[in-house]
Amino acid sequence: MITQEKTTENAHTKPVLEQFAYDNKIVRAFMIATTVFGIVGMSVGLLAAIQLFYPLFNFETSFLSFGRIRPLHTNAVIFAFVGNAIFAGVYHSMPRLLKAPMFSKTLSWIHFWGWQLIILAAAITLPLGFTSGKEYAELEWPIDIAITVIWVVFGWNMIGTVLKRRERHMYVAIWFYLASFVTVAVLHVVNSFELPIALFKSYSAYAGVQDALVQWWYGHNAVAFFLTTPFLGLMYYYLPKAANRPVYSYRLSIIHFWSLIFIYIWAGPHHLLYTSLPDWAQSLGTVFSIMLIAPSWGGMLNGLLTLRGAWDKVREDPVLKFMVVAVTAYGMATFEGPMLSLKNVNAISHFTDWTIAHVHVGGLGWNGFLTFGMLYWLVPKMWGTKLFSVKLANTHFWMGTLGIIFYALPLYWAGFTQSLMWKEFTGDGFLQYPNFLQTVTQIIPMYVMRAIGGAIYLGGVFVMVYNLWKTAAQGKFIAEEKAEAPALKKNVRVTGGHWHSVLERKPVLFTVLSFVAILIGGLIEMVPTFLIQSNVPTIAAVKPYTPLELEGRDLYIREGCVNCHSQMVRPFRSEVERYGEYSKAGEFVYDHPFLWGSKRTGPDLHRVGGGEYGNSWHYKHMYDPTTMSPGSIMPPYPWLLKNDYDKEGIKKKITAMRTLGVPYPAGYEEQAVKDMEQQAQAIVADLKKDKIETQPDREIVALIAYLQRLGTDIKEKETPSEAEATVTE
Repeated sequence: MITQEKTTENAHTKPVLEQFAYDNKIVRAFMIATTVFGIVGMSVGLLAAIQLFYPLFNFETSFLSFGRIRPLHTNAVIFAFVGNAIFAGVYHSMPRLLKAPMFSKTLSWIHFWGWQLIILAAAITLPLGFTSGKEYAELEWPIDIAITVIWVVFGWNMIGTVLKRRERHMYVAIWFYLASFVTVAVLHVVNSFELPIALFKSYSAYAGVQDALVQWWYGHNAVAFFLTTPFLGLMYYYLPKAANRPVYSYRLSIIHFWSLIFIYIWAGPHHLLYTSLPDWAQSLGTVFSIMLIAPSWGGMLNGLLTLRGAWDKVREDPVLKFMVVAVTAYGMATFEGPMLSLKNVNAISHFTDWTIAHVHVGGLGWNGFLTFGMLYWLVPKMWGTKLFSVKLANTHFWMGTLGIIFYALPLYWAGFTQSLMWKEFTGDGFLQYPNFLQTVTQIIPMYVMRAIGGAIYLGGVFVMVYNLWKTAAQGKFIAEEKAEAPALKKNVRVTGGHWHSVLERKPVLFTVLSFVAILIGGLIEMVPTFLIQSNVPTIAAVKPYTPLELEGRDLYIREGCVNCHSQMVRPFRSEVERYGEYSKAGEFVYDHPFLWGSKRTGPDLHRVGGGEYGNSWHYKHMYDPTTMSPGSIMPPYPWLLKNDYDKEGIKKKITAMRTLGVPYPAGYEEQAVKDMEQQAQAIVADLKKDKIETQPDREIVALIAYLQRLGTDIKEKETPSEAEATVTE
């Protein structure tokens, strides 16, 4: 699109060219990091996939158990693999779009090494069980602070580069980079409000329903503004570059950008449909999720239509093949996401492997393939040579594509199977499959296929590494890429042009408006939940956890049990029949953090306490699940039977909980240890009746105390009318 602008510059004055250089060394560093951590993150994911059908691969070792390595896998793939890819693309494309080197090499390298140290800290702490228990935000408070500092360094460097640019207008990719920076900063800071009680232990400042809303406002938008918008910026730069074609539509880019960042921030509650979240918030999330189809597909079409007239090149160029499939996967995932936000669809899909398939279509297809395409394009350019083997790149493309298919399709099938089996009744009105394990054993073949697909995909990455290594070996690295451009005259008045071009000339205003656009939805969603007490009614019968139960809950979080077990009985006949009375918002007011879960590999546990499972059952089940549930894929936890919990640490925990509003009496810290010992002795005495000998300070005793508490605050067979009668304002 051509815009008419007027300036006061003398048309006969020849601009003086300034010479400078682009720093490729920082780009190379991030490229190496994304490749290395991609292999590490995917390998851990493959191990976790194998553990789901072959539990022996948990090795009866605490730091390799599924519950601990699952968050390691997600953090490694999201923040190490995808994160480093984003930074590599930004540090390469931004200087060239702005015709200026990055603001500060020192900041660039602080950013690089700071980010890698954060990843290293995550790789150490998560397997050791140091976790906040909040999905995609498991890292504990010292690492959260480090993330904030390094993210500010990144933004400082990026905005400084924008301000010293030699190109008056900001290209569309820059819009997405700036919006991603400000939004991720807000998301991370708000979701990370927590009260530290030790170096690697803290409690979420939010509780129950409020914590759930904040977490999925963060969780959904971490996907939106870390896995999506930065990659859209990369798409808008590297796809036209690889195709040697201009972006299809400038106007469509404008509509895509502003509508996407405004709407996306509202959609988080669709992760909490049919839960105890207030219905108005659920409906709001659904409405805005459906609206997301339009801007998302606008971006996809803008990318694909950029290739108009270049489809012959797509057939020959592996870079474009990767990018076309990436953009197509983006379109598929952003259509499926809103569909899963419809309540009638979500009632089927939620807590099943359908969601896992959906997430990985985006992760493997959109993020993975766009990263691969970018790397295949960048390495020959930066080493001044041609790609070593087009044939190997095509081999990688087909391995990756087949890997995605073999990964996703079995999980879709598994998801449908799970949901249908969970909800099926006999002609007499009883559950057809009352034993949850029946649904687990039915989908094990699908888990095997998923692991095969993941292995094929990972194998393709090794092919890429070899190809890029050989490409670099046959060329010479260009550390400083020389360039020249006229300086951007500061005192020249520019008028006219398209309205959006005015914004593009004002980067500070542009960034502020982006910040306002994302802030509106967040405030409207969260402020009512925090300010209106009736949104989270209390239930008189709900009491704080005893000290031993609180300790057991922390152990439950440490072992990652929430990765496989939900604590949210939805108001469906099938779930009430299977688990008991549906969950009420007031039952979670003392939960820091909430533990509703997002996947049921095992049954829901919200009503497991005080029921048919006695203390000895839980003891034996944690030692060897197959003794109590033949065919179970749950890993054993023998270390819980050997390790002692920290009795003295409970004093700090009680103090912290009181600070967060849990009504423990003043001075209860001094009584807490005695109460712990008394409750533990009762459990030990009960275990002894079944000829189980243990000590009262063992971790297994605390965990049993917590499990036996779950769901016992309200009566098991309480009717909805009776439940309402117990609600107090």
